[in-house]
Amino acid sequence: MLGGKLLGDLGADVIKVEPPGGSASRIPPYFNNIADPEKSLFWYANNVNKRGITLNIKDRAGSNIFQALVQTADIILESFEPGYMSGLKLGYSDLCKIKPDIIYASISPFGQEGLKAHYQGSELTAWASGGYMYACGNPDRAPVWISFPQAGFFAGAEAAIGVMTAMFHRWNTGEGQHIDISMQECAVSPNMQLLQTWDVARVEFRRTGGCLVIPNTGVRQYIYFRCKDGYINIMLQGGTEPFLTSSGNLVKWMTEEGMAPEWLQNLDWAEDYNAATLKQEIADRVRASVESFTLTKTKNELYIEGSIKKGILLAPVNNMKDISEDIQLEARVYWKEIEHLSLIPLLPIADRLST
Repeated sequence: MLGGKLLGDLGADVIKVEPPGGSASRIPPYFNNIADPEKSLFWYANNVNKRGITLNIKDRAGSNIFQALVQTADIILESFEPGYMSGLKLGYSDLCKIKPDIIYASISPFGQEGLKAHYQGSELTAWASGGYMYACGNPDRAPVWISFPQAGFFAGAEAAIGVMTAMFHRWNTGEGQHIDISMQECAVSPNMQLLQTWDVARVEFRRTGGCLVIPNTGVRQYIYFRCKDGYINIMLQGGTEPFLTSSGNLVKWMTEEGMAPEWLQNLDWAEDYNAATLKQEIADRVRASVESFTLTKTKNELYIEGSIKKGILLAPVNNMKDISEDIQLEARVYWKEIEHLSLIPLLPIADRLST
């Protein structure tokens, strides 16, 4: 769904084809918590800029209508099991007979070819088989997955990129293409730095939770701290700039408010808090002292006074309410109000293109 939405954001006229009874993607949460497939916020967030049609492509009438649509289409996006569309005579080779230069993008769990091409898959299996789950979670517990369907969205974004590349190719050659998107491969892509770390330095990445872990010593450096209304991210490090100045400014602020113990005021961030010399005991003591300070302030207080005024490398961990009230997003007119018969949410349009 995201692939089509991205293309729609760029100006394409996108038609969403649903089966009779509606798409299985009309899932919660619902607008005003009314359980109604016509009020699925997930659905509207991904299809707000599309036209829609209901078709049973498995019967002759529905298939004929679909093929008629293909005659005037440039792009087909589908996410059925490999071979399903071909079984309906609606695969790439079939539609090329109707529209020789059609661009046809297929999204599936493991791709159109290979030993696992016909394996069933899901968001969970994509993250697990792509290795991304291995990096998520705390080191003393089992891996965890991201609760929002990011693997599917990665695949949708890659499909949109592939389609635009194929469009450029078609402009130059007149040829269409079949684009094969594997959710597993999309889940591998965010891990490339982990693979390169092993190839270059022979350092195996391990789950670190909300910490930075020094590879050679295993010392955990804390970068997330509780505050009055949530969490704040502080790049609390030493060794080199800009971390020396940032950490020093944080201690000065704590000292001004009488919350920096003497040992912290005397800590040598260059010598005692760098990757080569840092001890876990010191990291734990620093965390406890800093968090006792951040717990006295809100995210906004820490951000305005700490980051803007004092030059500390920190940022609030925003929840959805924070994002909806963000002054930067408001200034950039990120949120657009749309009219709909069933709901009137605010939906984002991130890209603004010049005419």
